[in-house]
Amino acid sequence: MVLTSVGKMVGLQKKASGIRNICVLAHVDHGKTTLADCLISSNGIISSRLAGKLRYLDSREDEQIRGITMKSSAISLHFVKGDQEYLINLIDSPGHVDFSSEVSTAVRLCDGCIIVVDAVEGVCPQTQAVLRQAWLENIRPVLVINKIDRLIVELKLTPQEAYLHLKNILEQINAVTGTLFTSKVLEERAEKETESETVSDSSPGDQIYDWSTGLEDTDDSHLYFSPEHGNVVFASAIDGWGFGIEHFAKLYSQKIGIKPAVLLKTLWGDYYLNTKAKKIMKGDQSKGKKPLFVQLVLDNIWSLYEAVMKRDKEKIEKIVTSLGLRIGARESRHADPKVHLNAICSQWLPISDAVLSMVCNKIPSPLEITAERVEKLMCVGARTFDSLPPETQELKSAFMKCSSEGTAPVIVFVSKMFPVDAKALPQNKPRPLTQEEIAHRRELAKRRHAEKLAASQGKELSEKPPSENSPEVTGNTGDTKGEEQQLTDQGDSMTSKAVKQEADNKEYFIAFARVFSGVVKRGQKIFVLGPKYDPAESLHKVRLSSQCPATDDLPAVPHMTCCTLENLYLLMGRELEDLEEVPAGNVLGIGGLQDFVLKSATLSTSPACPPFTPLNFEATPIVRVAVEPKHPSDMPQLVRGMKLLNQADPCVQVLIQETGEHVLVTAGEVHLQRCLDDLKERFAKVQISVSAPIIPFRETITRPPKVDMVNEEIGKQQKVAVIHQTKEDQNKIPEGIQVDSDGLVTINTPNKQATLSVRAMPLPEEVTRLLEENSDLIRTMEQLNTSLNEDKKTHEINQKTLDRIKEFKQKLEKSLQGRKWRNAVDQIWSFGPRKCGPNILLHNFGDYKRSVWQCLGNSVKEVGKYRDFDNSIVSGFQLATLSGPMCEEPLMGVCFTVEKWEINKAGDTVSHNRQDSGELGATEEQNEEETTASSGTAKGPSANEQDRNQSVTDSPEKMSKHKGESVLADCYGPFSGQLIATMKEACRYALQAKPQRLMAAMYTCEIMATAEVLGRVYAVLSKREGRVLQEEMKEGTDVFIIKAVLPVAESFGFADEIRKRTSGLASPQLVFSHWEIISSDPFWVPTTEEEYLHFGEKADSENQARKYMNAVRKRKGLYVEEKIVEHAEKQRTLSRNK
Repeated sequence: MVLTSVGKMVGLQKKASGIRNICVLAHVDHGKTTLADCLISSNGIISSRLAGKLRYLDSREDEQIRGITMKSSAISLHFVKGDQEYLINLIDSPGHVDFSSEVSTAVRLCDGCIIVVDAVEGVCPQTQAVLRQAWLENIRPVLVINKIDRLIVELKLTPQEAYLHLKNILEQINAVTGTLFTSKVLEERAEKETESETVSDSSPGDQIYDWSTGLEDTDDSHLYFSPEHGNVVFASAIDGWGFGIEHFAKLYSQKIGIKPAVLLKTLWGDYYLNTKAKKIMKGDQSKGKKPLFVQLVLDNIWSLYEAVMKRDKEKIEKIVTSLGLRIGARESRHADPKVHLNAICSQWLPISDAVLSMVCNKIPSPLEITAERVEKLMCVGARTFDSLPPETQELKSAFMKCSSEGTAPVIVFVSKMFPVDAKALPQNKPRPLTQEEIAHRRELAKRRHAEKLAASQGKELSEKPPSENSPEVTGNTGDTKGEEQQLTDQGDSMTSKAVKQEADNKEYFIAFARVFSGVVKRGQKIFVLGPKYDPAESLHKVRLSSQCPATDDLPAVPHMTCCTLENLYLLMGRELEDLEEVPAGNVLGIGGLQDFVLKSATLSTSPACPPFTPLNFEATPIVRVAVEPKHPSDMPQLVRGMKLLNQADPCVQVLIQETGEHVLVTAGEVHLQRCLDDLKERFAKVQISVSAPIIPFRETITRPPKVDMVNEEIGKQQKVAVIHQTKEDQNKIPEGIQVDSDGLVTINTPNKQATLSVRAMPLPEEVTRLLEENSDLIRTMEQLNTSLNEDKKTHEINQKTLDRIKEFKQKLEKSLQGRKWRNAVDQIWSFGPRKCGPNILLHNFGDYKRSVWQCLGNSVKEVGKYRDFDNSIVSGFQLATLSGPMCEEPLMGVCFTVEKWEINKAGDTVSHNRQDSGELGATEEQNEEETTASSGTAKGPSANEQDRNQSVTDSPEKMSKHKGESVLADCYGPFSGQLIATMKEACRYALQAKPQRLMAAMYTCEIMATAEVLGRVYAVLSKREGRVLQEEMKEGTDVFIIKAVLPVAESFGFADEIRKRTSGLASPQLVFSHWEIISSDPFWVPTTEEEYLHFGEKADSENQARKYMNAVRKRKGLYVEEKIVEHAEKQRTLSRNK
């Protein structure tokens, strides 16, 4: 019986002070959904007997089968505490690492979260990850230590041991929070110091750096979890009980006669009760006394469990009567003691009361949103709040007030889109009939019956012989009319059925959103702001009005559209309820946005509203598969299905590769399986075939090794003639390309008008890491440089961004030290691939000055012959880094230096004379990556005519005067295309002149396993090329935590295999971590006598790198050098058959 009506919920939504938006976060299998069930049963939505078994919020079939949550789903609960009424919007989230993106979508909409921790397992990897996500979103956590019954039943701990164990868990959790807090304080202090340094130079006496000063001043007591603060609940969700210590403080204050406030402070900690003096004393351990928590709380729970488990009827009756509970005969006679236990505990210490009262006391209402959180949400990228337009800054007050007045601007954030069956929508649900409708239907049925009777009587009459002709004719015509009528009716019903069926099959998307300000009404017009929308640019275009203008007179503003909110829904787990309007501070579902919002968006009636900062996703999608339909005719359905899947999942990526393959990129194996099931059964509804996972690799080069494969120093031993080709022969270099002994490659363009010399060097590891971490900053620099080159009036470059760029440059200079990297940072010409990757292009020739640091103010207008073609060189470098020579995979950690670039001036005019407008058009299409302005193309033919009259001996200065005429015309000519191709080839050959290596993507793998299965875990790891980093035992348990790294290529089926081999006692968590060089050389062949003796003539022992390389080449349809049959001699049987 549902206790609360929708009308009541709508009433509660209007009172923002009584709203609590919370999500449940934890490691996988720590009891989030069971806890959510207990809270839902308190509202009568499900039976309390089914709580924990039903898993109400796991509405998908595969969630029920696997027993894990895969999506975040919301439900609204009503809670009464004293005379206060609260509306609690609860969001349950997944704990599996593959679905951590769903956690991000839930956390953004909440003001607080419940962190659930298993009392046996303690803090696990995902617990730390969710704590970090909550911290990044500035939401307040409260703690539930769940599964305390396992300490009694499974581990069989005494109350004293259990107390120490719980104390230990609390310390672990607080240590994680403390780490996050420390890093934040130190960061803020560093920022303040840099600001103060710019204002005044500190005196030389203050040079000593004391890192702890900032920490001592800041108050962090409110951050930590402690039972006396009221932000910890001890619980067993499956048995239905939970308590905060304030419950026992009130209870015992009457019995012992000590004030509740004193008990609240002393119930948790090293205090004991002196029964003679009726005083609470400190130092229980030194005097060998029981702590208060053990004596007054845990002993009682332990004795109750003992009595019920041993079926001690007298003791149970005594406990039940002393607690004043009423237990039904059905429960007390039940064969399973857990049922009896649940009945007693859920009445004595109801978990829903403990958890929900803690939530209402400790978690802020939407009115109490902090200024820090608002500023963080409104500032995208590197922008500071002060740099936003004044109209945008005014919106901060609307956020802070969270007002539901008609004048307040509406601001809504959509964190994800989720699909719903058409049948589940409230308007399509069958509803009970009213009395009037039943009477009306009865009338219709009677009339139909009477008509049938009349028709059958009429038939009997017509069968009699007719007396005249005319009535028969008229009867006939009437009959045909009736038939026609019947046919058209049938046709109508058929078409309406088809339409209905189509509507049923269609997936409806509902936006999972929260209102931060104003009142959202059904049918309201509102702006949809994309993530790249900039309010500063559009404010002068759109007139500022509190209402959204009609779409007709809306000027074209990039990343902004206008739409109408069709339906508003109250999210009730598996159900949806229709709403007319939703005030600020509530979580809701919005229908009718599927054509406007892809995954997440900001909605507002004010164009001054900035888009919110994008969600922080912990897991990076890394597992790729190619998908195609079994029947080629189903291709359109598959494409449509993939579009819908892309919208429905916050983390999945859908790509179409150059080969035409449709690729799905997911976060892990479980996630991949869920996406494929959805695609087959829900979105595309066609049979699909899926390729083997596409494993990403990177290509790089290393320093030449000092020792060979048998650990002999290279150069000391005798080389022998080997049947095999050596590595040098394998990379045969064509004519016209010179390669020096130190790897400098010199190459000419096909028309012999330019010469390039390029060298490749491996970048230090820390530089590669730095480039990867700062890819967003490099992208920002690229945008700033492009706008500077095109002389656009850019918006003022933000000082904070400039500081970050300067800091990035300093870090690079610090990492690139030594003779060969002298002045390297100032010579950086570009990054690649896609102008923001982990490879560098340097220029080290002539008087060329352009670099990537133009945005720092040292921009140089390049003059002369290089200016018009430098983009061609950069484009060639981008292409070379995008696909390397080994297996067309992107490069990583390589630095290319252009040491010579000569352009033959006579060649310029030759190339001008040959080009015509047709060629221009063709090469322009070809050269998509050029970033220079395309104004020169229109002047092509006229430039040619002028150029014919121009003398060959023109100086570069003179040539640059004809900027718009002769030279610029050529930067789109065939010569630029030749330069791109030549640069790409030069980079490839320079790379092949050095020892090449493959880089594999690596997972960090955390496995929790008991001692008896450790050996099996290690066996599985070593079989799959895994490497154990550390192994530690969890205090107070027999569980080991193993941290290892594992190549992504070897990870498929890893979790299943470990579970099989260990009978389910160990389960791994895989998270993408980094790229690692595979040490073996894919092109290695034995060349020295020792190697020859050790590895044999064929050297056919497994070469991991070669295996991976050949697999990728096969998949891409590239040439693979492998012999199908080696040594095909007939086998001789020496022993005679007897």
